[in-house]
This record gives sequence, C-alpha cells and structure tokens, in this order.
Amino acid sequence: MPYPSSPTVPKNAVACLLVVAAFVGVERTSADVVEFNRDIRPLLSNKCFTCHGPDRAERQADLRLDTAEGATRPADSGEFAVVPTRPEQSELMRRVTSTDESDRMPPADHGTQLTAAEIALLERWITEGATFSRHWSYVTPQRPDLPHLTQYAEWPRNEIDSFVLRRLLDAELTPAPHADRRTLIRRVTLDLTGLPPTPDEVNTFLQDESTDAYDRLVDRLLERQSYGEHWARLWLDLARYADSAGYADDPPRTIWAYRDYVIRSLNDNKPFDQFTIEQIAGDLLPDATDEQRIATAFHRNTLTNNEGGTSDEEFRNVAIVDRVNTTFAVWMGTTMACAQCHSHKYDPISQTDFFRVFAIFNSTQDADRRDESPTQSIWTDEQQARRRSLVAAIAALESDTVEANDERQKQLEGLRKELDEMQPSTTVPIMAELPPDQRRTTHLQYRGNFLNTGDVVSPGVPDNVFALANVSEENCTPDRLTLARWLIDDQNPLAARVLANRYWETLFGRGIVTTSEEFGSQGELPSHPELLDWLATELIRLNWDLKAFVRVLVTSSTYRQDSRVTAVKLDRDPDNRWLSRGPRFRMSAEMIRDQALAVSGLLSDKMYGPPVKPPQPALGLSAAFGSAVDWNTSAGEDRYRRALYTTWRRSNPYPSMASFDAPNREVCTIRRDRTNTPLQALVTLNDPVYIEAAQALARKITRVPLDKDVPQIAQRLEWAFVRCLSRPPSAAELDALSRLYTDTHERFAQDHDAAHQMATDPLGAVPDDMDIVELASWTVVSNVLLNLDELVMKR
Repeated sequence: MPYPSSPTVPKNAVACLLVVAAFVGVERTSADVVEFNRDIRPLLSNKCFTCHGPDRAERQADLRLDTAEGATRPADSGEFAVVPTRPEQSELMRRVTSTDESDRMPPADHGTQLTAAEIALLERWITEGATFSRHWSYVTPQRPDLPHLTQYAEWPRNEIDSFVLRRLLDAELTPAPHADRRTLIRRVTLDLTGLPPTPDEVNTFLQDESTDAYDRLVDRLLERQSYGEHWARLWLDLARYADSAGYADDPPRTIWAYRDYVIRSLNDNKPFDQFTIEQIAGDLLPDATDEQRIATAFHRNTLTNNEGGTSDEEFRNVAIVDRVNTTFAVWMGTTMACAQCHSHKYDPISQTDFFRVFAIFNSTQDADRRDESPTQSIWTDEQQARRRSLVAAIAALESDTVEANDERQKQLEGLRKELDEMQPSTTVPIMAELPPDQRRTTHLQYRGNFLNTGDVVSPGVPDNVFALANVSEENCTPDRLTLARWLIDDQNPLAARVLANRYWETLFGRGIVTTSEEFGSQGELPSHPELLDWLATELIRLNWDLKAFVRVLVTSSTYRQDSRVTAVKLDRDPDNRWLSRGPRFRMSAEMIRDQALAVSGLLSDKMYGPPVKPPQPALGLSAAFGSAVDWNTSAGEDRYRRALYTTWRRSNPYPSMASFDAPNREVCTIRRDRTNTPLQALVTLNDPVYIEAAQALARKITRVPLDKDVPQIAQRLEWAFVRCLSRPPSAAELDALSRLYTDTHERFAQDHDAAHQMATDPLGAVPDDMDIVELASWTVVSNVLLNLDELVMKR
C-alpha cells in the first residue's frame, strides 16, 4: 500500500517545534544524526510501547512501534504512523502534536505528554529516514577499533584507557594524575582481597622502584586465598545464598558447601563458562563429580515453605519462577518477571518464552519438601580416608583366592557394616532430573497462576533475543545443560557484556551501564558503548579467565587515577560518569567489618566450613516466630571469621551488615544500594564487633616499640595510622588525636571503673603488665580511627 500524499501535520507546526527545542536544552548540534537506540527507542519505550510494543495481547490499533515493519505499515485506521523522510505525512507526528485531548497520544490517562524537545527529536528522526535498529544489547558485540588519539598519547596503559580518554576529551575533560603509591596499594589490595594491606606490604611496595612493581603486586594479590573469599560475596548476592530456608518459619538450611564451592572456584580461577555450566547443570555433565553436583545448589538457594497448610506444588512453582528470573537477571541482565503474566511490554520476550524456560526447570526432583531432597553427602577428609580404607579392605578380602572361612566372612561383614553405617558430616541440597517417565508437562499459566493453565509449552529459550544453536526440537529437547551452554555461547549478545559491566561496577562504583540489573529497553544506555564491547570481547578472548580480566581492569591508567575531585570535574562530571578521576565510594558491609578486625589483629584466616555467629547487639530478638535456633554467639576464632562466613538469616539478617545495605537474599541481588545514614555511624561506634576491634587495636598500640627521642604519643599514633590507613597522619590529625588521648587519659585517671569497662568489655581481661587507664584511652582513640571516613571509603 503506497504512503499517503496529503500532508497531515502543518509545516509551520513542525517549524515552531524546532524553534522551541532550541531553547529547551536538546544537547546536540544541527549536524548530529539522530540515533534510534540512543535517542528514539528510550522515548518510544517510555511513552508508547505499553500499547504499541512487543506485547501482542495489549497492542492497540494493531500498531507496533518497536519495529520498522510495524511502524511503517498502515494501522487499523489505514494511516501510516511513520512515513520515512515525511514527518508531515506521518500519523505519529499528527497525534503527538494534536491539541485535541481525545486525539492526542499518549492519552492523558497513560502518562505524560511528549515535551517540545521530544516531539522535535521525533520529527528529525523521521526527516532523516526513520532508521530503526535492533536494541543495542541484543546485537552480538564486535571488537571495536581503538580510537586514534594525539593528545595525552602517553597516558593509556592498555586499550581501556584509549576509549576512556576519547570520551574525556569529547567532554572537554582531562585525566586525573596517577594516585600516589600508598593510595594505590590500599585501593587495589582492598579491591582484590577485601582486606587492607599490612604496613610491611606497604613498605615493600614503596621501596620497590622497578617499573613492573605494581603489576607484580597485582599478581601476588590475585593468588591470595582472600581473593576468592572477597569476590565470592558478589556471587553469593546473585545466587541469593543464605543459611535459612525463608518465609515466616525460616528454618536453618545446610548449604554452606555451595558457598565453599564458589570460593574455591574463584581461587582456582575456574573459567566463567565452566563455572556457569556447573551451577546450572553440573549434575547433567558426563561422569559428574561431587563438586559439580554441589555447584547446582545455586538454584537450591530458592526459598522453601514448610508451614502447615501450604501447598507444596504452589511453592514448587514459585521456586521455578525464581529460577527463571534469577538465571536471566544474573547472566543476561534481563527482567523476565513481567513475562510470567503477560508478554513483555518493552522487550521481545513473550509469555510463551517465559514458560519455555520454565519448562527446562520443571522436571527436577526437588518439590518444596522439608527434607530438602535431593541432597549430596559431604564427607570430612578423615571420613573420606576411612571410607577409602574400608573399600580397599573389602576388595582385598573379596579377591582373596584362599578358600572362604567363617572368620574371613565375619571380618567382611564387619567392614561392610561399618561402611554402610557411616554417616556424612552433612548434606547439601542439589539439583537432579526426574526419570524420563516422570517428567512434568508444562502449560502456559494465565496471569502466572499455576492453577489456571493453558496450552502445553515445550522447553526452549527466547529465540528473539538469541536463538539456540545446533539444537533441533525434532531430535533434542533442551534441558538445563542446553540452557547453560546457550547462556555462555560466544555469540550470546548479553552474557559477556553483563559480566564485564558487573566487574567494572564493582571496581569503579558504577557500571558502564548504570542499570546493571536491566540491559533491555528500560535500562540506561552505556556511557562508553565501544569500551563495553571491547571488554566483552576481551573476556571471550581470554577464554572467560576472570583473574586475567580483573588484571586488565586494575592495571589500566583509568583505574590508577587519583580520586580527588576538582571544581571543573565536579561541574562537568559530578557522578564520574566519564571517569575523569579514580574510584571513590563506600565499601561493602563485609569489607568494613573485615577491615576493622584485620587492623585490630583479631581477624581469623580460617576458611570454609559451617557458618558462624559472631557477636551482635543484645536486642532481645528471638528467631522468627520462635521456630528456629536463636543466635548463640560463636566462641574462639569463629567469633572473628570473615563476614562471608556469618550465618545469613533471611528473616533476621546480621544487624551491622544490614545497616550497611547487605540484602536479606530472599531474591537475587544484582546491585546493592549504597545509603548514607546516621545508623551506620552508630554501628561502627557501638556495635560489639567494632568495640572489640577498638580494644584489640589499643592493646597493639600500647605494645609498639618506641624511640626514646620521639614523643611516645606521636609514635603510637603514627603506627596506628599506617596500620589503619596505610599512611602517616598529617600534623593536624596528629595534634587532634594527641589532645583526644591526653584529655581522655585525664578523665579515666579519675574513674578507674569506667576505664576498666572501656578497656575490657566485651573483649575480656587484659594482661597484668598493661596500664588500664592508658589502654582505655587508646581504646577511645582507636574507636575514632575505626570511624574515620577514609577507613570506610575506598579512595
């Protein structure tokens, strides 16, 4: 059908709109070409896609504006919404500029009207040919060419810097100077291990004048066991790992073997594609190992409901829905939840697509049972050794060619009985498929209601996002292993981008895509699209080697910039979107706690095993509804384990970490919020863990060897500053804290009971050779040090 020839929008109306747009801040010159993904898709997505987008069931007037075919063919009215190069003939322009409320789009009850600038942008886009593009994140990334730069040519250390520098220069900004060496070692040590550097490590780095000193420092940090412990926190948020089952009853769940699997995998530098496959479908691999089965506990972290009167089938369905949503959030940065009840209104994901993925997870053995079956046995090293010994002894007796006798038969029976009666130290819930003859049939669920079902749906993936390769439904039914390989396929447009962005966000404080949970039409556009594509292709080039990828990030000049801000940078780059300075933001709850324990000398380096219960405020709280074991504080070194090992109770998260935005992990957490509240200062001032850390640090301060020719207070303060902040104090800091110590010492000298309480409660008694007044005074100073902004901020 030919386009209409009669104009429907007065030319003078468009001209007026262009004039208005010039005064309302359209940030482009007349020479700029309008880009569909950058300029038009977000506008149409926010204003039009609800009624004229991918969701066929909700589409009005048979008009679809998210595709070129839909927008340029006649609607039910016979009008053409978009006539390329002819805005005056485009019904879209007539409707968005109409003064008749009954005719204008979008309708008043469907959201705000388009601004003059937005209308002018649509007009320019149509004038330039109304070019459509597939959403950027659904296009497989291609490795971009490096920008050719002449300014600051010596600044780039690797490819990252070239892309960043080009955007800086475009924004009339310049890179910040390199951070000083003390700042740099503190920053990178915190980022790679979650712990601060020791004074000896700082001195070693400062004295190393070789050109590759920093690179070798990074290599050493990547090999530490603390690397895996630190980076596991990020993954456990994604996996919604917790030591309780959730809902009102929230009983304990023994699943810590999965947490240990994550730590070991990261420390062993398991390639991310293998890491993915094992967690989604480790049990389906040929000759699956115990470790690969334990890995599948990733999807047994779903909540289970054991309350009386609840429907096991209902909550089994709830768990599968969570597995679908979590899988696509973690690997694809895609919100699937909308499609449970209706086709996605903004992205090309139908309700059928949702239930095709649902079908993949619908034939596992777990069924919201109290026993958490199926499970994998966990044996201690001693038990494993004894089991091997028994098996060998039984085999030897059975193969003995000597004629059987009663004594040997009795011995065999005893060994077999011992082997049969051995019990594992614990178990971990895992994924396992039902036998083929017991597989469940999946139906479309109307409005997501498992009791109101429709057509049968076969297993599959959202082909409109990325089609399955080499899978024919005639000869192969997609399963979890198929899904895992699809997720991590090199041609998948999202997985590598999402992972690269997540690691960038962790190190720099904000992602290249700031909506790291949403890469679809409702998400933000990347600030550095070519850099993101380079990072994604680099991950694949490195064969998904995460340590190598992290090394690329932290050895860049971009990462090594000073984080101090100038007036110009604050004005032109207030959020550091263009990376005009180094990263600077508050550390995670776990890092803040672990750092306090580390600098005080309390932190235990014990790894793995059951979760622990460190001290928490005596708030008089019982376990939820009295159903589970109350908080009984751990003793010995378990009291001071890394925060990663703290019992994670969904109904009652560890208070001090919750105050610093740690989630309850009922659902997958893609990105933690970073709030700033008075409660956080009250935690680090008064929480038992931080008080103990201050007391322990004070005891170390009083043991510092002293130079008789230098004032004692100054020497102790300098030692404490280097231990806590990796730098000596300034003159002003030295003066302020010296006065604090002196004033506090005078007060405690008049009140020995208060001094004794300050020095010993809750850490415990002090050695007889320590001065209690001095110790109490240094405890106050230590408490101040542990509350400095610089201690809880990464700079």
